[in-house]
Amino acid sequence: MRILVINGPNMNLLGVRQPDIYGKATYEDLLTMVQEEARRLGVEVEFFQSNHEGALVDAIQKAYFQKVDGIVINPAAYTHTSVALLDAVKAVGIPTVEVHVSDPDTREEFRHVSYIRAACVATIRGHGLEGYLEALRLLAGKKE
Repeated sequence: MRILVINGPNMNLLGVRQPDIYGKATYEDLLTMVQEEARRLGVEVEFFQSNHEGALVDAIQKAYFQKVDGIVINPAAYTHTSVALLDAVKAVGIPTVEVHVSDPDTREEFRHVSYIRAACVATIRGHGLEGYLEALRLLAGKKE
């Protein structure tokens, strides 16, 4: 089983960006955590991060042609603005889990809207970096 973990804008700045909201763990810490969990689950995991919406759409489309079995996505700010990401996930039909380190529903009003959620099999929010591991387990369980 192959799972692609996609992170949107500013997620590469984990540990630097608002540590009171996102914690002190770095993006590299996140990658290590997910890789360790993937090994434990016996799944292959790949990572993609970009600050550019089109690059995220390209990664979702590429996942289709590379026969990826599941996607974990944290669209970050594009959660609240991107119909393009919604359409890409719908188009490829790959089971996708939306993940957010914080809980957007407890933050500013504009963060309460998620366009991509309509195309996802689940949303995990407010569980910190552990949310990525939960998403990985959920997808691994869907294919077993």
